[in-house]
Amino acid sequence: MDNSLQSSKLMLLLAISFVLFLNTELRFLTAAGALTMIAKYALFYLIYIVYLGKREHDDPELVTASHHQMLESLLQFKEDAHNSMIYSYQHGFSGFAALLTSSQAKEISEHPAVIHVIPNRILKLKTTRTWDHLGLSPIPTSFSSSSLSVKGLLHDTNMGSEAIIGVIDSGIWPESKVVNDQGLGPIPKRWRGKCEPGEQFNATIHCNNKLIGAKYYLNGLLAAVAGKFNRTIIQDFKSTRDANGHGTHTATIAGGSFVPNVSFYGLAGGMVRGGAPRARIASYKACWNIMGDEGGRTEGRCTSADMWKAFDDAIHDGVDVLSVSIGGSIPEDSEVDKLDYIAAFHAVAKGITVVAAAGNEGPGAQTVDNVAPWLLTVAATTLDRSFPTKITLGNKQTLMAESLFTGPEISTGLAFLDSDSDDNVDVKGKTVLVFDSASPIAGKDVAAVILAQKPDDLLSRCNGLHCIYADYELGTDILKYIRTTRSPTVRISVATTLTGQPATTKVAAFSCRGPNSVSPAILKPDIAAPGVSILAALSPLDPDAHNGFGLDSGTSMSTPVVSGIIALLKCLHPNWSPAAMRSALVTTAWRTSPTGEPIFAEGSNKKLETNNMATPHPGRAMKLRQSAKIMPRIALPPYAWHDDL
Repeated sequence: MDNSLQSSKLMLLLAISFVLFLNTELRFLTAAGALTMIAKYALFYLIYIVYLGKREHDDPELVTASHHQMLESLLQFKEDAHNSMIYSYQHGFSGFAALLTSSQAKEISEHPAVIHVIPNRILKLKTTRTWDHLGLSPIPTSFSSSSLSVKGLLHDTNMGSEAIIGVIDSGIWPESKVVNDQGLGPIPKRWRGKCEPGEQFNATIHCNNKLIGAKYYLNGLLAAVAGKFNRTIIQDFKSTRDANGHGTHTATIAGGSFVPNVSFYGLAGGMVRGGAPRARIASYKACWNIMGDEGGRTEGRCTSADMWKAFDDAIHDGVDVLSVSIGGSIPEDSEVDKLDYIAAFHAVAKGITVVAAAGNEGPGAQTVDNVAPWLLTVAATTLDRSFPTKITLGNKQTLMAESLFTGPEISTGLAFLDSDSDDNVDVKGKTVLVFDSASPIAGKDVAAVILAQKPDDLLSRCNGLHCIYADYELGTDILKYIRTTRSPTVRISVATTLTGQPATTKVAAFSCRGPNSVSPAILKPDIAAPGVSILAALSPLDPDAHNGFGLDSGTSMSTPVVSGIIALLKCLHPNWSPAAMRSALVTTAWRTSPTGEPIFAEGSNKKLETNNMATPHPGRAMKLRQSAKIMPRIALPPYAWHDDL
């Protein structure tokens, strides 16, 4: 009898515990869209985005109800319709993402209310001195970041304090110094967004008057790459917290707060801040770390279904500009409106300028990404800054390469390796010269590598290995010394930061070029901005971070430069349309460097840029609009984007 009573008590306690567990977890499961169910369905179905155009109801709940009703008519059962739904797009436009078979997708595409049915696709992230270079820096009056004398556009806009910059990316690291809200007033009253809590992200603690919005979108990715989002191998968070670092970096460039005395191991030192340092930031995390196709390497990936929901929320929340450093791959779809640009179109129709990356697959022609005419597409240029590294050969010959090598100085033997080299060649502890690829040194335990290659403007620290970057001419000189010397040696000095000549502004070799492969008459890219070795905040989980900051390159970095400038202009001219913003920038941009030198297209035999591949000049954009009335439509610049640039 006692055993029976104890068993009954035990069963009751277990039942109560289970109910408490369900109460704790149910909210998360509902908010996440029942992720386990999604992963299960994803084994048999694909995600399709059903686009319905403008909303038929002002009430978002009625919009969502109509979506469920449409799915229910297709799938016959209400429960199946509920489980199939990934997202309901209910604010800026009408549509939904759902798990469907190909035959179901075809059937629903024939519904008279459906405009398009679009397969979900996976997109990728396009991975200090900038504002001095663009003539948009405050003048420090002391060593305090709060003691700054500002003039021009920064002064006239209070450094963007009323602007709200939305960043669709990999999230943000909320403890970063760049999101401190020191000196900021209350959040603009028109803001309708919120901060969502999640894993290691406390909305009350981590959001402030700087970081005013934080949302994340995971359902589309889980359904698209079921099994690859393995958090036992790859660290990420089911929240807006950024494990990748890309989102934190881009948010810093667009609207980061002042952080003095920052450098990357002593290089590129100075004050870090965004283009609109007092603007508010809303982070929309639609990109996540997943296993790469080759294994052992993580990649930042985003799905169009998740991005559409981020656009939908951003429209509702009231952002002024959206910075999107994300893109697809070549070829672009010939029907632009069927891909990922429709959500951005609705944002632009609501007065939100959408700034997007041109891509990093240059310098070939017709490689430009994000070519929809309503996007402001940004290419990348270098700064007038370099990191020269002195190489001294054993014969006392001195050569200048470039690197992020920060010491200590090394003196070693010198050798050459290529794919045909004898595997028994002893290179342990030596500096090795290679051409085009560092693969010959894999597993060789070398001290450093000198990589001779075509200029690509990309510098890195090579995962702890000392990497020195040279062109073919320099590499050939070093190779000649090696082949004519019995015991060649080399001394590599620490890299330094050089600002100004001989470094000058040029279009980065990796930056995608036009013409627009879909519609050549629509000029793309629209404009170029600094995107090479940009110092900004990173997630501390990023292996390339140093004290929370790092140097990154790509059109991902040039895109938020323009987003920050748009935020400033929006404060000064709140009624300007996205077309007016674009017109003001592309018709006033520089076509020469700050020193007056022509901007060359790096990687194309120093061909001059002769078109809208020019760096933005914020002051000129402001003055142009103040002195002339320009119709609020897309005003193409008077110079064309040629296929050889």
